[in-house]
Amino acid sequence: RSGGNFIFDKLLQLLRFGCSYQAIADTTCSATTIRNRRDEWIRLGVFAKLKQIALESYDRIVGLILDQIAVDGSITKAPGGGEVAGRSPVDRGKQGLKRSGMTDGYGIPLGRVLAGANRHDSPLLAPTLDRLDDLGPLPDDITVHLDAGYDSDKTRVLLEERGLRGRIAHKGEKAPIQASQRWHVERTHAWQNAFQRLARCYERRATVIDAFFDLADTIITVRSLIRRAWTTHRWDQRPSRRP
Repeated sequence: RSGGNFIFDKLLQLLRFGCSYQAIADTTCSATTIRNRRDEWIRLGVFAKLKQIALESYDRIVGLILDQIAVDGSITKAPGGGEVAGRSPVDRGKQGLKRSGMTDGYGIPLGRVLAGANRHDSPLLAPTLDRLDDLGPLPDDITVHLDAGYDSDKTRVLLEERGLRGRIAHKGEKAPIQASQRWHVERTHAWQNAFQRLARCYERRATVIDAFFDLADTIITVRSLIRRAWTTHRWDQRPSRRP
């Protein structure tokens, strides 16, 4: 049985470079073994737990900015189709994947909902906001920053029912994204798309895609933690230069 550290390193290669399982398999570890261990860890909730540990560590040391959150959708390619793929309106009807992502006021990924690329952002807002329930105690006043795609009475009613404030860009009015907190979620989408397996998704099962997103979000959160804690904390493996 191959060691866990060895398999985990293979999964990191898959995530970063987007290569096939066969491409990273070798004489010590077959593609089937990598898939089997991946599925075993998904069943055990390993990837979700990793993300939760990273979030809790970040919140304890730096602090999540939960009174200012942003939600937005992003479409990527999904050439292999799959459970959550759909015809992409921005890629000539080819198969694509939409993620409705939520971040805190700095851009730390808090959760996501996966759907076909042909789904509108608005119907995905409610299940995306449901991810707030996983974060424990929340501030009394939370402002949700949204782009013009969410500009509707239905969205405002949804936010009001949940006790949330909304700052929504108005349709037909041009405004620089820097004028609001929305740019944080856009930056996080760019961070996630730097992982080639997420930018061009060949996985077909939603649970596997979610696992790779959890792994990417863990890396993003830990990197942000090291970068922001560098000026205020000291630890044995602290980089000599600010990351």
